[in-house]
Amino acid sequence: MKKILIGILSFLMLTSVGVVRATNVGVPAECEDVMLQAFYWNSYQMNSKYGCTMWSYLTRDSIAIRDNFDLVWFPPSANSNGGGVGYYHYKLSDQNSEWGRKTYLTKLIAALHRGGTKVIADIVINHRKDKNWCSFEADNFGEGYGSFQLETKHICRYDECFTSTEAKASSPCYGTDVSNRGAEDTGENDGGCRDLDHTNEYVQSWAKAYVRWMLEVMKYDGFRYDMTRGYAGRYLGMYNETAKPYFSVSEFWLDANSIADHLAATGYNTMVFDFPRKWDLNDAFKSTNANYGKLKGLESTLRGKGLAKYTVTFVDNHDTFDRDNDCEFAGDDANLDDPIIKNKILQANAYILMMPGVPCVFYPHWKKYGEAINALIAVRKLAGIHSESVIEDEVGSTTKKYYGATIHGHRGDVKLFLGPKRPTTIPEGYYLALDGAEYGAEFTIYVSNNVQAIDAVSVPQSGKKFMKDGRLYIMYDGRIYDVIGREMK
Repeated sequence: MKKILIGILSFLMLTSVGVVRATNVGVPAECEDVMLQAFYWNSYQMNSKYGCTMWSYLTRDSIAIRDNFDLVWFPPSANSNGGGVGYYHYKLSDQNSEWGRKTYLTKLIAALHRGGTKVIADIVINHRKDKNWCSFEADNFGEGYGSFQLETKHICRYDECFTSTEAKASSPCYGTDVSNRGAEDTGENDGGCRDLDHTNEYVQSWAKAYVRWMLEVMKYDGFRYDMTRGYAGRYLGMYNETAKPYFSVSEFWLDANSIADHLAATGYNTMVFDFPRKWDLNDAFKSTNANYGKLKGLESTLRGKGLAKYTVTFVDNHDTFDRDNDCEFAGDDANLDDPIIKNKILQANAYILMMPGVPCVFYPHWKKYGEAINALIAVRKLAGIHSESVIEDEVGSTTKKYYGATIHGHRGDVKLFLGPKRPTTIPEGYYLALDGAEYGAEFTIYVSNNVQAIDAVSVPQSGKKFMKDGRLYIMYDGRIYDVIGREMK
């Protein structure tokens, strides 16, 4: 998929939380990227329900991935103690894990790069684990980056390894004198690992070396920072200032006011997952009486605070997705094969894929409903909807019956309607681009007739793209298709 990045932010934007700088690290301006989370919990296992996502398996899917996505978020790729998904890492400089060996990882990254798709690393620097409570394996990142041996003095002062009843029986650092411990934690504690003291300059040097090494040696393009509630935002901003990734997103799951404060603490040097909007999606679609009014730009949301450009929107991820059933989004006993659930999930994906921010599609959703999601991505690209797109909520969109909005893209406008009571009349100056009924979903999308031509639009079919009467068509193998892959007779 070709990439489009138009314009740079050349002015200071005032928001309710302060002054946003003209340039920010890890926050592409007016970004048209769409991201795929290319894993789910335990999907390194061969019998995973929606397909194994080990590096070698994703490589087989790399063409389909890069034809539709600009960014791909990988799971933690470092060696983790006892294996598993990787969020309790053992040795960062060892990139052999349950997801596959380092050689397969580098081949996959190269395959995606050949198609212009960027790769996002899952960065876990809040905590560390080893074979026992507090004895760490050294990290050796090589020449130019250095070797690091974290010790007891690099662990936050009141970590459970020093104080808990359980630790008393087996932790070699239980009861260590306070003078030999780190400073107090600047965030929340993770009880399963040792929380690291990011006020310590040695820990900072370790983290800076790691993120630089991931970009420059491992060839990642950006970062997804794990559990950023575990340390003060200023340190995330510091590490991004050092590495200067193309893209960064922080996992900080709280209300919009707290997330806004976190963004300010980072110096606006990252994007954030839009958890408040994810919870709104839950409320809008989970109940039997859907409340579409939850999808408006209310003041309690990041969009309402003027921070939509910093958001990564999503329907589900590896943590919110029910690990025993199918999905948290649509209900505790939901099943992706259920047509009612399919309707809800596709409406939610239609919403995030037509909205500002950077939308992140969840791998099981893409594997189950790929045709519909790829078509939604194509419409987004056609209109040039981007991270800073302006939205106008439909005046007639009530709190219960349906949701409607007009979204302004770089190349044209889109009208999105969700719900069983959505309008059916084609708006003047628009044409029908996508009818969700073709996929068993209650959404309709219209694109303005004056949408501008651009060669870099991605569509489900590869081939020569051309515009006629304000609409995008694809010439492939002697046949002509519309934007969602229907052959034109």
